[in-house]
Amino acid sequence: MRWSRYFWYTSKDDPADAEAPSHKLLLKAGFIKQVASGIYAFTPPAHRVLKKIEDIVRKEMDRSGAQELLLTVLNPAHLWQETGRWDLYGPELFKLKDRNGRDFCLGPTHEEEITDLVRHFVNSYRQLPLILYQIQVKFRDEKRPRFGLIRCREFIMKDAYSFDTDEMSAIISYETMKFAYERIFKKLRLNVLMVEASVGNIGGKSSHEFVVLTDYGEALVAYCENCGYSANAEIVPLGKGIQEEEEEKPLQEVYTPNVETIEELANFLKVPPRKIMKAVLYIVKGEPLMVVIRGDRNVDEKKLEAILGTDEFRLADDEEVRKLLGTSKGFIGPINLPDGIRVLWDNSLWGVKNMVVAFNKPDYHLVNVNPGRDFAYGEFVDVCEVRDMDPCPKCSSPLKVRRGLELGHIFLLGTRYSEPMKLYYRDQAGEEKPVIMGCYGIGISRIMAALVEQYHDQMGIKWPTVVAPFELDIVCVNPQDSEQKKVSEELYLLAQEMGIEVILDDRDESPGSKFADADLCGFPYRIVVGKKLKEGKVELVKRSTGEREDLEVEEAIQYVKELIQKDKL
Repeated sequence: MRWSRYFWYTSKDDPADAEAPSHKLLLKAGFIKQVASGIYAFTPPAHRVLKKIEDIVRKEMDRSGAQELLLTVLNPAHLWQETGRWDLYGPELFKLKDRNGRDFCLGPTHEEEITDLVRHFVNSYRQLPLILYQIQVKFRDEKRPRFGLIRCREFIMKDAYSFDTDEMSAIISYETMKFAYERIFKKLRLNVLMVEASVGNIGGKSSHEFVVLTDYGEALVAYCENCGYSANAEIVPLGKGIQEEEEEKPLQEVYTPNVETIEELANFLKVPPRKIMKAVLYIVKGEPLMVVIRGDRNVDEKKLEAILGTDEFRLADDEEVRKLLGTSKGFIGPINLPDGIRVLWDNSLWGVKNMVVAFNKPDYHLVNVNPGRDFAYGEFVDVCEVRDMDPCPKCSSPLKVRRGLELGHIFLLGTRYSEPMKLYYRDQAGEEKPVIMGCYGIGISRIMAALVEQYHDQMGIKWPTVVAPFELDIVCVNPQDSEQKKVSEELYLLAQEMGIEVILDDRDESPGSKFADADLCGFPYRIVVGKKLKEGKVELVKRSTGEREDLEVEEAIQYVKELIQKDKL
């Protein structure tokens, strides 16, 4: 490919409003163009990267015994209504009507449609086990699309579904997919952490996520370097605190004017935040709920969602606080509550002594509050965000908590979809039983972003050779120099003959611009045909390390070919 004729346009300026390195670099290097919020077009070089990612995924899926198909983007509502997800999935589901007023959605995932397909053809144990997969565009109406390809409303995904006769067979399918995923990410040269995860609105019995650690990930993951435990932070259990042995001090009512935050209160009273009870008032489906937690900890609303069994809750606004409690947000507390307000106590408050507590009286707090003497505990739950140094639930060693970007997610669904959609098979005795299912997703376009997150520097992208849009960039420093042009053309043709994916930078641009573009776009190898040609040599630049070496013209392409082959092992 000659760059002068290729549809590839870079920018010298950093894009506005792009925060994540992958977002900045993919835009600046001309791989993607934003069409609308959370919607991106992929240019020819990006398409090459995506196809290489897909090929690696496809090869491993085929190797596992999965069979590729292609389902529809447009899903009829009645399939989603069979499982209850038409209403449960929430506002992220793109819904529309056809000209006859019939309801459809743009598929964010395809459990319903694949179950409908299989139930029309499978009715015997002899037809199972079965794993089917597709690579296709998906749609989710994200509330806050951000970070480029990391959080989109339209994206490319590989989704697979397994169908088995019993729990043991389903676990074998699950482990088969887990192994395939590990091979996929290894071949993509991605450093991935597999963590236990919540089943979320997909449903099922268990799940695992495959995440890369990055500051721009949208999930928190916790892992233990001692025993190897790892999980999405929202499912890491935190037990009750240890009974404190302090002597109980006399209860006091203290005037605390203009103090509304935990930090302000701690400074005012000269106590650590952990000695404060923090109360948070929620409205759950129209009803008030108070969550009380230690002042130095935060509520994990994903944990709260799991406890409540719904995501239909929000923080109470100022007017609701005044109406329900007769106070303002800085002075909400679990003491002197009116009837009808449910209270959940986080485990962090078990066994505390001499705490500071608001009691729904504006500008006042109680100091030296003790359970049993001054108030009675209620329902204890685990709603606390996990953080660095919290104890590992397996070995009690300190956990590490980092931001992670989910690239793959696998679920053991059980009969979550087969029973409501009546996907049954007949066993050897002729008895009708529900099929046991699993589902397995990989974000193809998100992998592209993750690769850039892991492989970049201040100059640009550093694509691993296995996914690079071109393996070799030949830069003709001065196309007006007949000898440079001749040798560049000869090297270009020889590289093509040897099966190297090569682009010839024959543009009428300055050498500095060409070198900057080469670094920005991330070619693994660059051959520079310039002044050293007078000595019969060209310069080879390795993007991953920045190493440079001079090569004889006659040996250059063969040498690069051998390097590329080693990279792909």
